[in-house]
Amino acid sequence: MESIFHEKQEGSLCAQHCLNNLLQGEYFTPVDLSSIAHQLDEEERMRMAEGGIGSEEYITFLQQPSGNMDDSGFFSIQVISNALSVWGLELTLFNSREGRGSVE
Repeated sequence: MESIFHEKQEGSLCAQHCLNNLLQGEYFTPVDLSSIAHQLDEEERMRMAEGGIGSEEYITFLQQPSGNMDDSGFFSIQVISNALSVWGLELTLFNSREGRGSVE
């Protein structure tokens, strides 16, 4: 009988542990998730720049910290979703139409 993989919680790396426990192996490290977060940050920066790099909104955006990660080990739901997509999996929010299914 195969055993169930369980990665114990370390610090505030909830996203990493959640993903690895779901996938049943040590597939993601904080560095992997940070890389995804930086990629998302860059995509967001490019989208904001479309409104003009001199715009007040863009300048304010650049002054804000990343919403995709922080130094405590937090990773956004977008990082988790992108990590799952590497495996061909899609995250469905429980309160979305897809998450509710046919239950109404």
